[in-house]
Amino acid sequence: MSLLNVIRHSPFVIRHTAASPMLYSIADLNQMSQSDFVAALGAVFEETPAIAQKAWDQHPFTDQDDLHQKMVRVVNGLSHADQRSLIQAHPDLGSKAKMAEASVEEQAGIGLDRLTASEYDRFHQLNQAYKNQFGFPFIIAVKNHTKASILQAFEQRLKNDADAECQQALSEIIDIARFRLHSLIH
Repeated sequence: MSLLNVIRHSPFVIRHTAASPMLYSIADLNQMSQSDFVAALGAVFEETPAIAQKAWDQHPFTDQDDLHQKMVRVVNGLSHADQRSLIQAHPDLGSKAKMAEASVEEQAGIGLDRLTASEYDRFHQLNQAYKNQFGFPFIIAVKNHTKASILQAFEQRLKNDADAECQQALSEIIDIARFRLHSLIH
C-alpha cells in the first residue's frame, strides 16, 4: 500500500466538514503542529492528507499562494502511482455515491445534485465512457463551469490521449485545491 493510501485511511486524521469549515490565517497555519495542520488542510486534496503532511515540512508560508504552490510541488513530486491514486480519489460528477463534503458542496453549487433523469443518465454515460477509456474519473474544477460547459468538456476531453488526460486531471485537481484553500484561509 502506498504512503498516500496509508495516511488516507488513518484513524487519526481529523476532517472538518464543508458545512462548517474553520477559517484560518496564514499565521495560524504557520504556528500549527504537523498533525493540526493536516487536520486543518488534509481535505484540500481529495482524500489525500499526505499532501498537507508533506507541505507542512516547507513552512512557514508567506501567504495563501505560497502555501498552494508548496502543496503543488508535493503533488508534482509524487510518483506516477501516487498521482494516479490522487486522481482515483475523486468522485464521478453528478454521482449519487458517497463523496467528500467539499465535493458535495462544489457539485451542489452548480446543480449537479439536482440533475433531471435525462441529465443524470447523460452524466452517468459520459463518466463511464471516460473511465473505460482512461481508467480514472473525469475531473474538472466545477466552480469554473456550468452543467452545459462540463458536458462540453467531457465530449472534448474524450478525444485526448491518456497522458494528456492525466496531466489535465492533475491541473484540474490543482485548481480545485486553490478554491478549497481560498474557502479555508482568511
